[in-house]
Amino acid sequence: MTIQQPKFDYVGSFLRPARLKQAREQFKNNKISQDELTKVENEEIIKLIKKLDELGYQTVTDGEFRRSYWHLDFFFGFNGIEQQLLDQGYQFNKIETRSDSVKFINKIDGNNHPFVEHFKFVRDNTPEHLTVKQTIPAPAQLLVELTRPGVKETVDTIYPNKDELYDDIVNSYKQVIDDLYQEGLKVLQLDDCSWGIHISEEIREKIHGDGNGTDKSSEALIQEILDINNRVIANAPEDLVINTHVCRGNYKSDFASSGPYTAIADELFGKENVDGYYLEYDTERAGGFEPLGKVSEEKKVVLGLVTSKFPELEDKQVIIDRIKEATQYIALERLSLSPQCGFASTEEGNVLTEADQWKKLELIKEISEEVFSK
Repeated sequence: MTIQQPKFDYVGSFLRPARLKQAREQFKNNKISQDELTKVENEEIIKLIKKLDELGYQTVTDGEFRRSYWHLDFFFGFNGIEQQLLDQGYQFNKIETRSDSVKFINKIDGNNHPFVEHFKFVRDNTPEHLTVKQTIPAPAQLLVELTRPGVKETVDTIYPNKDELYDDIVNSYKQVIDDLYQEGLKVLQLDDCSWGIHISEEIREKIHGDGNGTDKSSEALIQEILDINNRVIANAPEDLVINTHVCRGNYKSDFASSGPYTAIADELFGKENVDGYYLEYDTERAGGFEPLGKVSEEKKVVLGLVTSKFPELEDKQVIIDRIKEATQYIALERLSLSPQCGFASTEEGNVLTEADQWKKLELIKEISEEVFSK
């Protein structure tokens, strides 16, 4: 079966229903068991699948309902990694994130990763006419996490040889992706904030500067991101569709980085071997569409023109005009439409309601059917 890129889509995460939030809090306070929490997660995921089907969307995810974080929960699923709290979180534009991170206690591998069972549940509860999309953080995102003070020291203890570390990251990802593929996965999405660090010198300094993990040049770090992502992609089954979402930070409706794609366009759009890009274009912070001219071959681009951060509904004609503007640099048939990010990259969620969330998806579908059916 050939998987076509949907003309309207979403990134992956959804606002956690109140019932699920309550159950997770009860579990944290030892008031319910893991089985009782899982039962609530299962029921809410099934409701989400039905809602997406009713809205006419062609792909489904579990909404990341079993996760606290879009990225860390996946890393915690590797053997050899545990959770720890650092002295501080990431500083976003206005707020600081929670301080959770990874801790290396042994060499890592991807055997028996819990996300495989999570995928199987969605697969078994999804109608045959829909495609299950699995979202995981890009391997480059793990590299970013490893530069944090308090994490780097645990990595250096286990992996004095960085080539061995990178090999084990690649092999761990290969194991998980192969296991997902064997269970029927057709579409994988690599969520990736690592590129956003290099869209401006200010952001790079904020994340990597002042002794914060590395003294490498921006060019060297960009090459490192590209290399590890491409190594993992090269190891994946040939007919597995692999897309990436390039994120600028999404935490309680705040953002981490600003700037056009220009500084990273040659490597990201020209050399990363994905099938398509989900790109943030909901505000002026992303710059213009000119870098899309660098998107190589027949790769697809999903324009994130509708914000997932705030409840105000976009003007339909403004979005249509922006799609038309993008076609100056990339053909219309290679484009699709989505929100710029998930609605809840962490379990706190963005500052809007579930009703707002569904209105956004309804608008995206309406616009897409008008623009792409002509």
